[in-house]
Amino acid sequence: MNKGYWIIVRDFDIALVNGEIPCGLAEEFGLSEREKLAIGIYQNLPVYLVKATEEDNYREFVYLRTQIGREPELSHLLHRAVSLNHFFHTHQFCGKCGEKTVLADNEIAVHCNACGNRVYPTISPSIIVAVRKGRQILLANHLRHKGTIYTTLAGFVEAGEPVENAVHREIFEETGLKVKNVRYFGSQPWAFPNSLMLGFLADYESGEIQLQEEEICDAKWFDCDDELPEIPQKGTIAFELIQATLKLCREQQG
Repeated sequence: MNKGYWIIVRDFDIALVNGEIPCGLAEEFGLSEREKLAIGIYQNLPVYLVKATEEDNYREFVYLRTQIGREPELSHLLHRAVSLNHFFHTHQFCGKCGEKTVLADNEIAVHCNACGNRVYPTISPSIIVAVRKGRQILLANHLRHKGTIYTTLAGFVEAGEPVENAVHREIFEETGLKVKNVRYFGSQPWAFPNSLMLGFLADYESGEIQLQEEEICDAKWFDCDDELPEIPQKGTIAFELIQATLKLCREQQG
């Protein structure tokens, strides 16, 4: 019998039982005959990914983003499950010869028996950066959050581009500002569908705000002592970057 945590994934949603990730025997949740993939360990129990099917329609599914506030180790496993499920769904056929792929025997990858091509889960690195100018923090309102959340700047790393260059490029493209003293802060998996957010802190160097209007609705400097607009929720790396930057702002002599 298989006892563990069961992450049942449907697109970017996961199934909950009484508000929690199902934990117990496969039989308890009607999963004994279902395909599963071990993707990690949580609280000394294996964690399994199960792809949702029509027989799961009765279950309670919630959007992954609503679970960000969970304990980080579990939150990361939820992101891993959603990202892997997306990878398997989009790599059912070989990109080299077009034949059907199968799950590799000894590692998490898909394999083509026809041509021998093997593909590993896709990870798309992106940068997210908080910019400080004295006692002020730069926050932007993106088109996807028009009129609501103000947050840090972010963007994908381009092919062949050093991560540090991406920080400078994205800030300049979106706001026309130049920064200095760029330093690494931390990372967060972001399975929408397969990003890895690499967080940085940076200091303002020069320039005036000029918006990249196809992406940014507004961007402003906010004093650390003033009331801020709505910001990302706790549990996101954007929230942590903002809090770290506000702390630095308050330590700055006025």
